Amino acid sequence: MKTLAKIAEGFISLFQAGGENLVGLITGILPTLIVLITFVNALIKIIGEDKVQRVAQRATKNVFSRYIILPFISVFFLTNPMCYTFGKFLKEKYKPAFYDAAVSFVHPITGLFPHANSAELFVYLGIAQGIQKLGYSQGDLAIRYFVVGLIVIFIRGITTEFITNKMLSKKQV
Repeated sequence: MKTLAKIAEGFISLFQAGGENLVGLITGILPTLIVLITFVNALIKIIGEDKVQRVAQRATKNVFSRYIILPFISVFFLTNPMCYTFGKFLKEKYKPAFYDAAVSFVHPITGLFPHANSAELFVYLGIAQGIQKLGYSQGDLAIRYFVVGLIVIFIRGITTEFITNKMLSKKQV
């Protein structure tokens, strides 16, 4: 009987932990995210969705701005996970590649701009602590991490765009 009671307690504790996590989200990131979404949408309405759309369309004609500048701006200003909403301003054929670039950049930006993805800060700080114990500079790590991140998101953006174009061309045949 004790074994069954322990199994039942373990089963219930799993759901209690899930409930605690949900409460943490509801009192933590969700209100911030809702206010941020509301602010960005209000700003777009004030400026005019057509104007924002035109500027974004012009900005995304260049492959460098599409997969380096736009992901950087979106992650820096809107942070993770709101940064992905910038993709709504791109043409459909660029959306998968933009998402890939943006999602790949939410970690490398953390060393220089911790606000962009504070949930991942513990990972970066763990790596940085090891680097410091080896006698290297945390600042150098942050810069290198950031630069390599920009290179990687550019490569991922181009690669995903290529794959998307191949898949779309096969779909139309």
